Amino acid sequence: MPEHGVYVTTPTVTKPKAVVQIETTVKNATFGNGKFNIRHSIINAQGETVAILNDNVEVAAGEQGKTLAYINMLNPNIWGQKNPYMYKLKTEIYDGKDLTDTYFTDFGIRKICFTKDGFFLNGEKIRFNGVCLHHDNGPMGAAVNVRADERKLQIMKEMGVNAIRTSHNPPSPEFLDLCDRMGLVVLDEAFDEWTKAKVDNGYHLYFDEWSKKDLTSLIMRDRNHPSVIMWSIGNEILEQSDKKKGFTVAKYLADICRELDPTRPSTCGFNYYPAPFDNNMAQQVDIAGMNYKPGKYAEVQRLYPDLPLYGSETSSCTSSRGVYHLPIEKYEKNGTNQVTSYDLIGPKWAYPPDIEFHFQEMNPRFMGEFIWTGFDYLGEPTPYGGRDNSTHGYWNDDWPSRSSYFGAVDLCGLPKDRFYLYQSQWTDKPMVHILPHWNWKKGMNIPVYVYTNCYEAELFLNGKSLGKRVKGRDLTEIMVSFNHYAPNTFQSKYRLSWDVPFEPGELTVKAYNNLGELKAEKTIRTAGKPAQIKLIPDRKVITADGKDLSYITVRIEDRDGNLCPEADNLVEFSVEGAGHFRAVGNGNAATTESFIEPKRKAFSGMCMLIVQSDENKQGKMNITATSKGLKTAKTTINVEL
Repeated sequence: MPEHGVYVTTPTVTKPKAVVQIETTVKNATFGNGKFNIRHSIINAQGETVAILNDNVEVAAGEQGKTLAYINMLNPNIWGQKNPYMYKLKTEIYDGKDLTDTYFTDFGIRKICFTKDGFFLNGEKIRFNGVCLHHDNGPMGAAVNVRADERKLQIMKEMGVNAIRTSHNPPSPEFLDLCDRMGLVVLDEAFDEWTKAKVDNGYHLYFDEWSKKDLTSLIMRDRNHPSVIMWSIGNEILEQSDKKKGFTVAKYLADICRELDPTRPSTCGFNYYPAPFDNNMAQQVDIAGMNYKPGKYAEVQRLYPDLPLYGSETSSCTSSRGVYHLPIEKYEKNGTNQVTSYDLIGPKWAYPPDIEFHFQEMNPRFMGEFIWTGFDYLGEPTPYGGRDNSTHGYWNDDWPSRSSYFGAVDLCGLPKDRFYLYQSQWTDKPMVHILPHWNWKKGMNIPVYVYTNCYEAELFLNGKSLGKRVKGRDLTEIMVSFNHYAPNTFQSKYRLSWDVPFEPGELTVKAYNNLGELKAEKTIRTAGKPAQIKLIPDRKVITADGKDLSYITVRIEDRDGNLCPEADNLVEFSVEGAGHFRAVGNGNAATTESFIEPKRKAFSGMCMLIVQSDENKQGKMNITATSKGLKTAKTTINVEL
């Protein structure tokens, strides 16, 4: 059987019955014509064989032959976001009585549908609470580690994410396996460049020879993953302004998608509106993605009423975890190589998340958004570091800024404030978040923001109520300034705010439902001098496979256990026993400290240690963290076979 020789689709999906359709390609490597018997067995998640189908195909010597068969499944387990149930198809090829090949294919039974009114999964309308993700895992680098990717997706799901855009290249198969198992839908993206160069050594040098081969390989490899729902043929392609080449190349690539997999639509991320629409390029894909044009959503719907639409890349807000610049200003960049975490700052095309929330709400036909980005990533340190790809990607200014500020989560996976702003819109479990920290000078006037999904919130300073605010009624004015948008301010109903004269002590926010019942609470305190280290492993038990990881959050605290929000103490680590040191980080985008030395400065009071198991070595992994002048911390990870 050739590689990717089994293609599984589910043309009928209902609770009582599903049809599993199987297209099998068989290669005859013998010197004579042959008739081959094919045995398909469907195995459920418990390892039980629940259906068997026998088929056959005649193939000439040295040729390939295809056969199409189907299996009726009664009372199937349907793959969805709440129940991502996976089956396994075992395909056996027999030449007479001789078993010549065995092939396993993981698949899910699910139905997708796109219309101008939205995306439907198994008949249920789903809006994309999506993020764009680069492939790297920060301190771990770019090589695939399944646990690192799993943790990344777990953090995104905690934020309320239900959709991933792989930006802007094909993901690893392991990443898609995780999305299958975790119920995340995926926009699978092939290219960031066609024939027109963004950088001198880019894909344009290879497009003519390799684009069809690469796109074909991507689709053939990934088309059995139930998580994959769209094929993206490009992102911010420079041919958008080319009246001839833009639409012809788009049609060429979209037709490849339709030929190889007619069950999923093609798409592309367009950022030069209205050029790709005026030039007949957007009409060549089944679904048009719009990058950074929320104010144009109503117009494009009016002009193209039958074209399904979504925000393929949105917001591009930048921030540094735990950093707050006062007074609040709308600046391009400042001299600190950091960006305030009041969630307002971005490059000229970018805008706060509130803007996208508003225009998505005003345009319900839009299928949702994919924010730029879920996680910070290595490279592209906008607004510091240089210029973007349209100016040939020169990234040496503002050294040592060397990684992005775009993420709702920092390079180590520690949430920024923006994480909770999205969580307040994308989740239902009652939550509340308060910012900034509470270490200031007495008498300073501090803008306090609260993000919540509850009806109202009440702020207390040292036990005294500062009043209630109702979400959606009490608005917060935020500063904005971005392309194609005239106002300089926006009245946001997505944030609650108070101006509070600073007094040391305790700041508490309580969130209530519309009946006045307390649903969520958060307290921050003025911290004293750094006194101790606290280690918080994300997993106390890992597998002795030589690959599994535990991420250990390192906090610098005062003697009462309060986070010291401005601490930058250098912490040194030792790892002994059934595992080893793997990497460190702190989420600071403006440092060139090594990821692979067992020491790290705290950034905004925290850093991260990553430890890894040894293969086939079980027992205890003992971790010690020390820092001059601070109480030593220890923790233990159990490593099991």
